[in-house]
Amino acid sequence: MGQTNSSIHIEQRQNVKHAAVQASRSEIYEGPLVLVNRSNPIQQPLSPDKLQPLSIYPLLNELQDGMLLEKSCLQQLVALLEACEGIDDIVAVSGYRSKDEQEQIYASSLLENGPEYTACYVAKPGQSEHQTGLAIDVGKRDSFVDFIAPSFPDNGVYQNFKQLAAQYGFIQRYKQGKESITNISCEPWHFRYVGFPHAEIMEEMDFCLEEYIDWIRRYSYSGERFTYENDTLQVSIYYVPAEAAPSTTVPIVNCDLYRISGNNSDGFIISAYTGKGHQVCE
Repeated sequence: MGQTNSSIHIEQRQNVKHAAVQASRSEIYEGPLVLVNRSNPIQQPLSPDKLQPLSIYPLLNELQDGMLLEKSCLQQLVALLEACEGIDDIVAVSGYRSKDEQEQIYASSLLENGPEYTACYVAKPGQSEHQTGLAIDVGKRDSFVDFIAPSFPDNGVYQNFKQLAAQYGFIQRYKQGKESITNISCEPWHFRYVGFPHAEIMEEMDFCLEEYIDWIRRYSYSGERFTYENDTLQVSIYYVPAEAAPSTTVPIVNCDLYRISGNNSDGFIISAYTGKGHQVCE
């Protein structure tokens, strides 16, 4: 795996060591790798302080005023749109939704499109990634944009967006051939922020998020860890199961920077970043 365009940068190295940190049980339900689907509904609402309005980037095109996204997701979306030169041609169709908004969208789709179509393209309230603030529907900027299934072609800047997405931490969440796992039809317009380097790993291994969350459980602090590497970074990735107690002791390997994400199910995924000759910083 090669170079990437992530939000992680390099500065002069300092040897930072971490023995362990305490993660509360509620943190299982937070982070860029939370798995939200029919079997893993949202357990706690997103804190408003983790959201930002798209309007802070005036060049972004919004289908509706007042759209919100999780802060890191929004930052990387803007970087991706700039990299693919799609800032003028791509419109943000739908970002963060509250449970009430998802209920309205689901009910409206049932009336307008029927139960079969709705089951394929609209998640039930409490089971929608949009409630995490980490999902963004994008579409071709046009005089009419379908809110539920926006057009997002396989050419031009739209294709560039898809090809560069993983480098900026995004995956196409619902791909053709994965319907039996995700229980959602192929959605070329729906992208999910999972962060670096997880998006690139998933793309290379052709994993949907369900498959990745299952696969990463084989890696542990005391056993084998998965290692991602490029020209400037090495990343150790492993899983720590949540304890029955109110908090879990999460061991951290020696590194320059680490991130912990819950999986919305039974534990935590740790990403430990080490720069090659330099310190990693955000």
